[in-house]
Amino acid sequence: MRDMVETIEGWRCIGCGKVDAPAPCIGICQDRRVELVLAHDYAELAWRVEQLEAALALIARVTPKPDQLDASWAALQQRARTLLGEHGS
Repeated sequence: MRDMVETIEGWRCIGCGKVDAPAPCIGICQDRRVELVLAHDYAELAWRVEQLEAALALIARVTPKPDQLDASWAALQQRARTLLGEHGS
């Protein structure tokens, strides 16, 4: 997922937050308003999505033994709580 996003290098003011990513103009530029995301924030979100997909894959592809249903369910619940940032039961 991280490889699918185009990034550009630029400068960000630590005071006002202004972002600047200059490039050579070839005379046909038209500025448009865009929404930008900090790479760190995106990377963290992408990591969380990967973890959630892995948890869903377990649910979709793993069949616990009949005598382990309760333990398997408890383990899946704990994994989900961890991914959601919850503590306790």
